[in-house]
Amino acid sequence: MNDPVTPARTLRAALDDLLDGLPPRQAASAVERLIAAYRGQTPTHAPILRDRADVAAYAAYRMPATFEAVRSALEAFAAAVPGWTPGSHVDVGGGTGAATWAVTAAWPGERSVTVLDWAEPALALGREIAAANPALAGARWQRARIGADLTLDDTDLVTVSYVLNELAEPDRAALVDAAAGAARAVVIVEAGTPAGYARVIEARDRLIRAGLHVVAPCPHSAACPIEPGTDWCHFSARVSRSSLHRQVKGGTLPYEDEKFSYVAATRLPAEPPPARVVRRPQIRKGQVLLDLCEADERIRRTTISKRHGDLYKAARDAEWGDSWPPAP
Repeated sequence: MNDPVTPARTLRAALDDLLDGLPPRQAASAVERLIAAYRGQTPTHAPILRDRADVAAYAAYRMPATFEAVRSALEAFAAAVPGWTPGSHVDVGGGTGAATWAVTAAWPGERSVTVLDWAEPALALGREIAAANPALAGARWQRARIGADLTLDDTDLVTVSYVLNELAEPDRAALVDAAAGAARAVVIVEAGTPAGYARVIEARDRLIRAGLHVVAPCPHSAACPIEPGTDWCHFSARVSRSSLHRQVKGGTLPYEDEKFSYVAATRLPAEPPPARVVRRPQIRKGQVLLDLCEADERIRRTTISKRHGDLYKAARDAEWGDSWPPAP
């Protein structure tokens, strides 16, 4: 049976078409430079994506992983705000638009979409790739300086994915404040590293001070129970690789796991989960160990055994990042 046509599958096909015309050596060289730039600790004051070759390599290197990470965060948000669908979306620092594709996966259908980025080559290629997704037919791709002078029109949803690491602290604060002031819901995704988690916590605090309440991954809007410097909250999304994708990234497996940290906050009525699985479940003989972030502002390990019946079956199927207990 053929796979159903989904945003994920459509995006992979569009990227394969893009890479098919790019010399592998040129793509690999651009990927190496981009990896060094994006893993750097010093914020840049110029666009990292300089030309079409850079952007094509970036799209191959990062779009599938960014798509899956943002989709995971959006699905956690959607579960906490059932029945709501954003009618408008602004993707700040969206580059080639991976987050816009993720929004169409979480909430199918057309809506007003604006992608803001300061790299014109990224916007141009994003517009080109988006032609394969009917839900993005009316999207606007606008050049904008992402920083202290950014202003945003009112919108239902703002996404900010893998952007805060490129900004100095004052620009990060201004961006988060602008998003909080303009949107009914804000979803921020960063790399699943201690530094990425620290940026997410910094943004989380600002969103709460602006009057939004956190609905994912945290089951509460109080202080994070993780003691700074001891651990960090992050999750994992499985990313399928095409043969061309593996070629550009130098990998051999048909998949990779993208580690990410995120926060989703809103002004909407919401139903955060009672708890969330914050580490990979450990399956033992006759029992499952779950590390849960709970609404009473603590992280607790709980053991689900066979005597728990259906709950035990659910625990065996639980995945890192799932809400707990599962919905009936």
